Amino acid sequence: MSDINKKVVSATKWSTITEIAAKLVSPISTMVLARLLTPADFGVLVTATMVISFSEIFTDAGFQKYLIQRKFDSDKELHDTTTVAFWSNFIMSMAIWFMIVIFSGPIAELVGNPGKGNVIAISCVCIPLAAFSSIQMALFKRSFDFRTLFFVRIVGILIPIVITIPLALLTRSYWSLIIGMIALNASNAIILTVKSVWKPRLFYDWGIFKRMFSFSFWSMVESVSIWLTSYIDLFIVGRLLNEHYLGIYRTSMSTVGQIMSLITAATTPVLFSALSRLQDDDSEFRTLFFRFQKMVGLLVIPLGVGIFLFRDLITEILLGRQWAEAANFIGLWGLTSSVTIVLSHYCSEIYRAKGKPRLSVLAQVLHILCLVPTVLWAINYGFDFLCEMRSLVRLTLIVINLSILYVLTRISPASMLVNIMSSAAGGIAMIIVFYLLPSQKSILAQIAYALICCTVYLIVVLQFKDSRAILCNIKTIIKKR
Repeated sequence: MSDINKKVVSATKWSTITEIAAKLVSPISTMVLARLLTPADFGVLVTATMVISFSEIFTDAGFQKYLIQRKFDSDKELHDTTTVAFWSNFIMSMAIWFMIVIFSGPIAELVGNPGKGNVIAISCVCIPLAAFSSIQMALFKRSFDFRTLFFVRIVGILIPIVITIPLALLTRSYWSLIIGMIALNASNAIILTVKSVWKPRLFYDWGIFKRMFSFSFWSMVESVSIWLTSYIDLFIVGRLLNEHYLGIYRTSMSTVGQIMSLITAATTPVLFSALSRLQDDDSEFRTLFFRFQKMVGLLVIPLGVGIFLFRDLITEILLGRQWAEAANFIGLWGLTSSVTIVLSHYCSEIYRAKGKPRLSVLAQVLHILCLVPTVLWAINYGFDFLCEMRSLVRLTLIVINLSILYVLTRISPASMLVNIMSSAAGGIAMIIVFYLLPSQKSILAQIAYALICCTVYLIVVLQFKDSRAILCNIKTIIKKR
């Protein structure tokens, strides 16, 4: 086994352990907070997060991806570049935070939360905190040191339990969510700085900055386009509806995201780092990508189908009955997420690894041209119809990305579909069996049905040799067929 493959195995192992640990704790936090706070409280958090995430695009400026992807001639060159990236990020983040504080009132009104300027100003302290830690995080990812990142994530997982939930019990206010978010970013900054071999020092080189910026410009533009894809509909919902519906809308997405990230968060950073190392070896590049896609499909597709089939059960267990309006959206978002992840999500990693982030920008822009008119039209026909159309319109990303990917790498859409044939067959079998079973409303019956569907999925998938090998031994994702 080559050195890069050994690193991929180790990194995937620690990244997966991290996400499993997160999924054992995070749902408990979500279940408690969803019962202590209202959808409107979560809506306030959404608007703050919207501003923070947009600002962080410019503070990072794509330097984190530069450090992961760039081939450096020596450790000195790497450390000098890291120092320049750190100071550039930190100074820019402080300047942006200062401007947000000054104009917090108008910004709050712009994002559909008038009168909450103080919330925006205080929550945005996360911007310099995130800038302080993002460069160290890039170095750990570059070296495939996901073991250290596991420790950092575990501390972050515990923040809601020791800070957010106690504050929610005391205040019953959105401030518990804001303070918890700040504490999370602060813990990341402290731990990563202590653990990192590289430390900030007084050094700056404009030549290095210019090289980084010219390399990273399109990555930054790509980040803006991804932000627009992720948040422009939230902006529209916040402006045209209210905090209650915004809270339901975003919490539905994030609930599905928490479930799906068990797989995506464990694999995406590893895949990008590995593909970046193999960018000049087309054969190994394609082989590694297809094996990641097959593995992810085997895990994500049954998750998505399960979320759709058992949407009422998932909503009641994770969020409580006051969130019943979210059930249909959670189901549709889960189903479309599974398809989008395996056929579109990882295409962006190929573009970045090949040093062509502008292709991801093109994909996002084309998608936004479909997304915005659809949301503006659907919102006039009620919240439920909006959720249905928002779920369906994201499927346009699949058509767009598969077309671009074929032009770039000659990886055909047909080969992508064939690669996930076993998981698709298992998912279809789950749906058929579910609708053949008698309708049941009780929680115990639905849990039993879920187990039956999982068993059917495994039976179908195990009929395929490659899929059987992957399920029996995760290491086969990096071995040659």
